[in-house]
Amino acid sequence: MSTSDAPFPSPPGGFAPPPTQSTRRNTELLLICCAIAITTISLVLVEASQEQTITWDLAKYGLTYAAVFLVAHLAVRRYAPYADPLLLPIVALLNGLGLVLIHRLDLADAENAVYQGLPIPSPDANQQVMWTALAIGGFVAVLILLRDYRLLARYSYTVGLAGLVLLAIPALLPSRFSEVNGAKIWIRLPGFSIQPGEFAKILLIIFFAAVLVAKRDLFTTAGRHFLGMDLPRARDLGPILVAWIVSVGIMVFEKDLGTSLLVFGTVLVMLYIATERAGWLLIGGALLVVGFFLAYQMFGHVRVRVNTWLDPLGDYQNTGYQISQSLFGLATGGIAGTGLGSGRPSQVPFAKTDFIVAAIGEELGLIGLAAVLMLFLILVVRGLRTALAVRDSFGKLLAAGLSFTIAIQVFVVVGGVTKLIPLTGLTTPFVSYGGSSLLANYLLLALLMKISDAARTPAAPKKKGPAPIADAPTEMLGRQ
Repeated sequence: MSTSDAPFPSPPGGFAPPPTQSTRRNTELLLICCAIAITTISLVLVEASQEQTITWDLAKYGLTYAAVFLVAHLAVRRYAPYADPLLLPIVALLNGLGLVLIHRLDLADAENAVYQGLPIPSPDANQQVMWTALAIGGFVAVLILLRDYRLLARYSYTVGLAGLVLLAIPALLPSRFSEVNGAKIWIRLPGFSIQPGEFAKILLIIFFAAVLVAKRDLFTTAGRHFLGMDLPRARDLGPILVAWIVSVGIMVFEKDLGTSLLVFGTVLVMLYIATERAGWLLIGGALLVVGFFLAYQMFGHVRVRVNTWLDPLGDYQNTGYQISQSLFGLATGGIAGTGLGSGRPSQVPFAKTDFIVAAIGEELGLIGLAAVLMLFLILVVRGLRTALAVRDSFGKLLAAGLSFTIAIQVFVVVGGVTKLIPLTGLTTPFVSYGGSSLLANYLLLALLMKISDAARTPAAPKKKGPAPIADAPTEMLGRQ
């Protein structure tokens, strides 16, 4: 068969160029539209179940929600065109589900206020929509301003110091400016409050990623061989000891078990990824056990958390009321749930923040809760896939750290709500009510998107220069 008869003839002089790699932004747009449709339908179901009518508030929530995520999509299309197309739609669906549940709990609060003859509180869904818009603004700002994420490694020590300062500020402030529900993790000013630990975790991940890459040879040097593992040398334990001291300090002075476990767990995982030595896990696990044992023996608030975890019904009317109501709600939901708007999730204190997972389990059941956890699992797996695909070591470790901190946070939250581990006070990423958590997690997502864009961007074709002398054709020179 001649060349002209071939179904895909090659151009004269060589093979056809490879097809242009798709950015898959249209796929992302389609998935975001699906998330918008699911959120809007869920809002309608909640309103119809609770109010037996449909109000214009739904249009306000639905249109604002759709607008901010379409803006986010356009920013990704322009400034991170090759980023993973699943990351933003998954977050959009999680955020939309959180908005639905917060609106549902607002309706329950209004009903309770009318029943008790009290003024109807302002709906928190309005604040959640505003915080979502601000968080998307921060997300877009990072995409625009951070042209190359590797620049963060140059300022690693400054970033790390800023993270430690943000963690320390609430502990140093008077209780009236920092304490909420027994935990000193806030900066509270008139008309304004922020949880700096949410931002500190990102800064510390950047710092440890840069340090572990720069000092990798130091951490991979083997010390003693024990039970088939190479343990690190004693003089190389500085980073993990610093992380342990910071974590214990948070647990002691700020009474915040969740952030303590989150910081130490993330650093431990990053150490293992950077060194590929199980000895770091053994030492980290031992330090974690020692830290919690000492805290349990020395501090009353830690003992209260542990005792409530062991027997929540023992002090049902006081410390055990919250977790007990959570377990009752999950049992009521069963396999398929009571349906959106048909349960009683408002019976659980702080259902919009720490215990929004209990509201999901009650109204959507085990099936709905498993679906939400599956979304988080896909988000983490795609983040780890980005870590494997990116070419530079700093990007690999940073993407892995950002992904694992989401995984650890979800595990700690769900474990606390289901009584698997003691309660910690962390919020569910992208779902729970709160501005600090939303803003910090969208900044985290923007970093992941930038790393993903760098990992998936096709390599630029090499420019053809002059041929080497050894490969140059022979020329015949004649006399003149």
